[in-house]
Amino acid sequence: MLSDYANTTEEMQISCADVDDPRTEAMMRELLTRLADRWTLLAIEHLGAGPMRFSRLREKLEGVSQKMLTQTLRQLERDGLVVRHVHPVVPPHVEYSLTPLGSSLGGAICGLWQWAAEHGDHVEAARQAFARRISETV
Repeated sequence: MLSDYANTTEEMQISCADVDDPRTEAMMRELLTRLADRWTLLAIEHLGAGPMRFSRLREKLEGVSQKMLTQTLRQLERDGLVVRHVHPVVPPHVEYSLTPLGSSLGGAICGLWQWAAEHGDHVEAARQAFARRISETV
């Protein structure tokens, strides 16, 4: 299983964009920092199913605190990925949904989910092999 990838890594070159563009690199660094946190990608994934109230999204994201979810949604709103819609009723009814920009990012994230589903067994096998190598040297 691991040997499927061992010989191809030296041959592969990954180039997604012009990495010599400092503006793009700075934006990428900032976005990766935000997207790589514990809750952002999961929030985007769940909001991809449609508008969702804060409490429902919090239920979906098991373990997220109210404070952390609020911060995550505010950052996504700041970046134009999520829109917050307040319905004028008592008590206030607030929904969050992805913007078209957020939906386009959701499509990119989908590729990560698909990759994880397709290659999760390979990653797990590599982890087990690593653990065996480490335990043999101890």
